[in-house]
Amino acid sequence: MSQPTNDGGGRPSRRRFLQGIGGFAALAASFGAGRGAAASPRGGARPAPGGTALEMQGPRITVREVEAYPIYINQRSEGLLDPPIFDGDDDPRRWRWGGPFEQLPSAIIAVIKTDQGIVGFGMGAGGTAAVEIIRGHLRHLLIGTSPLDVEQRWDQMYSAGVLYGRRGLFPMALSAVDNALWDIAGKYADLPVSRMIGGWPRERLAIYQTGGDIPAALARGVRNFKIGTPVGPHTPPDQQRRIVERVLAARDTIGPDANLMIDCVSRNGTADWAVGYAQQLRPANLYFMEELLSPDDVYGYAELVQRIGGGGPGWTRVACGEHEYTEHGFNVLVRTRAAEVLQPDITWCGGLTAGKRIRDLVEGAGLELIPHRGGSVWGLPIAFTARTCTMAESFPAGSPILDAMSARFDNGDYVAPTAAGFGSTLTEEMVLDARLPGTF
Repeated sequence: MSQPTNDGGGRPSRRRFLQGIGGFAALAASFGAGRGAAASPRGGARPAPGGTALEMQGPRITVREVEAYPIYINQRSEGLLDPPIFDGDDDPRRWRWGGPFEQLPSAIIAVIKTDQGIVGFGMGAGGTAAVEIIRGHLRHLLIGTSPLDVEQRWDQMYSAGVLYGRRGLFPMALSAVDNALWDIAGKYADLPVSRMIGGWPRERLAIYQTGGDIPAALARGVRNFKIGTPVGPHTPPDQQRRIVERVLAARDTIGPDANLMIDCVSRNGTADWAVGYAQQLRPANLYFMEELLSPDDVYGYAELVQRIGGGGPGWTRVACGEHEYTEHGFNVLVRTRAAEVLQPDITWCGGLTAGKRIRDLVEGAGLELIPHRGGSVWGLPIAFTARTCTMAESFPAGSPILDAMSARFDNGDYVAPTAAGFGSTLTEEMVLDARLPGTF
């Protein structure tokens, strides 16, 4: 939402005022981010009477309406609500069928409207279950409040749900509404949210492509690649050998200097199995190996850092965190040194507020931060402002709704967004058109 240079009475626009003092982060510091004398549960301060620092530049803005919808993202959403048919008790699919609430296929979009006509959009996950959390719980914590003190809204919602939702569905639902609130704050200030969250902003960041056509990507200037390798301790040896050969062939295709990574998305890997797998892949000179174990096996990951990562022989980096939640979950990974590359997903981990806190936590520990789906408009603000982020993950889009949430790239790099908020081209009509069939 563009603002004029002044309001006709000589008062500078919000955008010019904010830029003049270094953006929202500096403004928040000047006014305590609207957090006055009383201490908050996080050790900050509660909003001073009269609203946030941003609202000091104009009339109070309040949340008028909160809604959320499960959306069809691409072919992975096909049959999401259909019951499965298994071949007996031992069908291998019983170990991996995520049902209608698994993160990627179960994407949701929150739509938050204000009394000033600004609409915020935010992506989360958890399908119809997460939508019910938003409609039945989080909505009532937002209606009538200021959307601009986003971090206090986050603290209130997290505190209200912590006894039933510390991990999983609740943070995925929280992500959607938190991202929508940041979108409103950015549009209100006429600034991209990457300019509002501090950190170490950059203008360009290298892409790494997950999946897709490697030769075609090389022709577009992409220099880094990740290959999905769905293997584990129960994978037949000949099948695992074929996957290893595919990774080695990819190394030959991209050459010795490009970064190559693999992702197991393991749910039941063991440390001993992972060490053997890493040994097989040593000729590929992998930049990192991702999700070799269950996200619950924190001590197993810490063991891998010592046995294959930089804490030991240094064959590769150990990466995880895609399926971890909030700064509290990442604090466990950091304190146990369970990973060398941390990968929060900003649409799952609790939204941009959680992502910003995770960024500061990880960088304070001297570890590398590469957000999962960091090349989406939701992940880029953290990727662009994290000093230790070296690449941003790119997925093929494959649908109008994903195209609307994809960032601009040029010759193998993402380019820093300049549009207000997250810079998506989402509209309410587009979200309604993309609603998952069979949902309401």
